[in-house]
Amino acid sequence: MFVLHQNKQDKLVEKKSKFLGFSFSVTSKIEIKEKLEQLKKEYKDARHVVWAYRFQENGVLREKYTDDKEPSGSAGSAILFLLQKKEAMNCLVVVIRYFGGIKLGKGGLARAYTKSANLVLENNLQKSENGS
Repeated sequence: MFVLHQNKQDKLVEKKSKFLGFSFSVTSKIEIKEKLEQLKKEYKDARHVVWAYRFQENGVLREKYTDDKEPSGSAGSAILFLLQKKEAMNCLVVVIRYFGGIKLGKGGLARAYTKSANLVLENNLQKSENGS
């Protein structure tokens, strides 16, 4: 298992659409809710706020994602898959999209969301000391 070294933010532009990526270390649904509310308030003019998380609570794995009105399977599930692949734990990744006027298609969206999520995870995961 790997955990975040630090909270991180990055930006990606794909065909004029802006993707703002954020990663946060989290250990509860309350923390996740607070982070999401804060970002939605700060970026209220964004078209989509897509997220995925993985954390352990009392020994139980909690995973969830949302596509936030993007085509099913093109956004949040791509981020969750990346978290699973990297064995990231106690982690919330949020990608905020500002539509640039050019449709990316389902495959293009999945690649862009994955790339944006990877930017905030890249060189930012460290082996967990306690295995959780």
